[in-house]
Amino acid sequence: MRADVFTPTQRSAVMRAVKSADTGPERVVREAVCALGFARRYRLNCTHLAGKPDLVFTALRKLIFVHGCFWHGHECKRGARKPKDNSAYWSAKIAANRARDAAHARALAGAGWRVLTLWECETPDRTSLSRRLSRFLGRATELT
Repeated sequence: MRADVFTPTQRSAVMRAVKSADTGPERVVREAVCALGFARRYRLNCTHLAGKPDLVFTALRKLIFVHGCFWHGHECKRGARKPKDNSAYWSAKIAANRARDAAHARALAGAGWRVLTLWECETPDRTSLSRRLSRFLGRATELT
């Protein structure tokens, strides 16, 4: 086991800076959703639903999770990166996160929700992201 490069106070500050809501990838997804005409048609981080989805479209019965690749164990370059320090802890934590995510998705689908999971690594490609969101959400119709 290697020694941490940060003091306990610095490590605490670094970990405290890791956000669970209003992250960069979430903001990119919200921007794309608004560009598709779905502005003001969703709620953020609904705590009454399993997994606290990032965007909830109640009228459509659809919701979106925006997952960080590392924290949720995506199979991309960033998600496949394994910490060298305390690797057993991190492997177990990420495996538990994946199992919890799958259980939440099953529970929500069983309750009649359609679920879309977007990954942090998918957000830089705005065209592909927009196309995927459009297919999932359908066409926005203007309310008159």
